[in-house]
Amino acid sequence: MSTLLARVVTSARTATSSMSPDVDDWLAGRRGQPFESTPIPLDELTRCAGWRFAPGTGNLEHDSGRFFTVEGLHVRTNHGRVEEWWQPVLVQREIAILGILAKEFDGVLHFLLQAKMEPGNAGMVQLSPTVQATPSNYTRVHRGGRTPYVEYFTDPAGDLVLTDVLQSEQGAWFHLKRNRNVVVEVTGDVPPHDDFCWLTLGQIHALLQRRNIVNMDTRSVLGCLLGAAGGPVGGNRSDAASGHRGEPSGRLTMAELLGWFTRRKSAQQLSARLVPMDSVVGWRREDGRIRREDDGGFSIVGVRARARTREVHGWEQPLLAPHGPTLAGLVVKSIGGRLHALVRAEALPGYLDTVELGPTVRFAMDDLDRTPVEHRPEFLDHVLSASGTGSVRYDVVLSEEGGRFLHAETRYLVVEADDGFPLRVPPDFQWVTVEQLLSLVRHSYYLGVELRTLLLCLTGS
Repeated sequence: MSTLLARVVTSARTATSSMSPDVDDWLAGRRGQPFESTPIPLDELTRCAGWRFAPGTGNLEHDSGRFFTVEGLHVRTNHGRVEEWWQPVLVQREIAILGILAKEFDGVLHFLLQAKMEPGNAGMVQLSPTVQATPSNYTRVHRGGRTPYVEYFTDPAGDLVLTDVLQSEQGAWFHLKRNRNVVVEVTGDVPPHDDFCWLTLGQIHALLQRRNIVNMDTRSVLGCLLGAAGGPVGGNRSDAASGHRGEPSGRLTMAELLGWFTRRKSAQQLSARLVPMDSVVGWRREDGRIRREDDGGFSIVGVRARARTREVHGWEQPLLAPHGPTLAGLVVKSIGGRLHALVRAEALPGYLDTVELGPTVRFAMDDLDRTPVEHRPEFLDHVLSASGTGSVRYDVVLSEEGGRFLHAETRYLVVEADDGFPLRVPPDFQWVTVEQLLSLVRHSYYLGVELRTLLLCLTGS
């Protein structure tokens, strides 16, 4: 077992710490502050807040030219049931820092998380990384206060970098969005702050069993840390079913797996072209929002936010608002004594390299009733029918990024397949060991954001 893996395993097995507050009381105190997130019409947003619909394009952009824009996207593909569509998309070229500080206390690694208010968060405050900020934020384009602890990640000289990798975000809603997922271990004193607390990985895993506590960015960074550590950390079913550490080969060798992934990327042709918002077919700007003509999918809305714990105490901004929850379901199965996950090579228009590995099923549940059974994604019905049975290993609703999405919730569901579940699967699917997924998440653009969350929850269960 590697030194880092041993230390991460010890942290995962540590359920209490004298360095941590009573998390429920601490979070209640943070959430009890006078926060505000109020929907406002987009017309009001553009009249008073530095946002505008650009002349000639209709793109929603900030007067500074920074932060992000809402633009149009025209997509064509040779794959799937829909060959062409138009949609709004969030465009953010800046690479944000998603950084977590780590430090040993009493021989156990702890991680410094922030109780952060975001205007789109369910519950307003969730546990975010130590630093969750774009260059526009931490260079203070907004003329607000400084970002606490950012210097540990912009200049980590003398500290130990445990993982540092670029990863994508939601390829259905962002265009070419990337974040720096980084964990830096420090040995010196870290100045305390009321909105931050030290937690072990075991404490974080316990909070991942609860709805809307640990935010998307924290889950992504810790998923990457497990990849750097090189093995599962839970010490129960995920390890026992795998049976081995180290060499990650399973039903496929790593070379065979990478060959399959390359073939899927070559086969799935997808063209995603940014276009002016005014030219997007099937969408309208009315009733104070940008919406699809059939009211499906999502809308672009405005919010007014107030939070004295943020670098700027008040602001307005647009958010992407899904019209219902998403299901991210992962089927797992012991094959040859190793735990395998059934992953999908998913082509999404916002991905930098077109295809990344996603869960077995990713589906917007507000479309369920209007989607004929024959048009539903493969394995959707299997995952849904397993709900509430003994085959479910994980089933929790967690939020996506509240700084860009309004109440975007995903039901993360891990289902253990029975002996009758097929090993032969369609070409876009593949059985991959947990160790192979941990090996791939060390690198950029292999695992999508939903699969990174599922990997963290699965290996810590």
